[in-house]
Amino acid sequence: MLALDHVTFGYGTTPTYHFTMEAAAGEITAIRGQSGSGKSTLLDLVAGFLTPASGEIRIAGAIVNDLPPEQRPVSILFQSETLFEHLTAEWNVALGLQGADPTRVASALAELDLTDLAQQQASTLSGGQKQRVALARTLLRDKPVLLLDEPFSALDDETRASTRSLVQSLTRKQEWATVLVTHHADDIAAIADRVYRLEGGRLTL
Repeated sequence: MLALDHVTFGYGTTPTYHFTMEAAAGEITAIRGQSGSGKSTLLDLVAGFLTPASGEIRIAGAIVNDLPPEQRPVSILFQSETLFEHLTAEWNVALGLQGADPTRVASALAELDLTDLAQQQASTLSGGQKQRVALARTLLRDKPVLLLDEPFSALDDETRASTRSLVQSLTRKQEWATVLVTHHADDIAAIADRVYRLEGGRLTL
């Protein structure tokens, strides 16, 4: 579903990173590396926030190098999901989806066990609940690639475990190609199907 074929990138004139990897539909592919190793750079390239110096980024077989972020079939979940604090959970899920069907919004909220919280303002929700709202929004957008940038780091142990399981379940059910970047070995051990190590600007299995 997602492939990076000899993708290079550098913040100067010389490429610093060389990425070649694959992520399959219905699986979680983890990228493990220390802070500053280039994990977020990899996600930014896939999302379209950065442009590679060379190589191809393909999603479902189509080259997306020249597509702007808003046209890429990619969703991103960050460590601290930015919600509109003054809006309800329901509005945060539907926001940005022109003509979002209320039935689909309600279904996404129910899938993430958020029906009882639909009318609560985001500012009143816990960290775990906010991440579930963000996942409901991802579910509604129905894009085949999900990028996770340290999404569990700010959660307590119990919430972290349940949110990991939820991501794993949704990945299987929706057949997303999910890419998780983290330096937490327990996250990788719990849910990753495939693991790449990022070191020295290169990926190895």
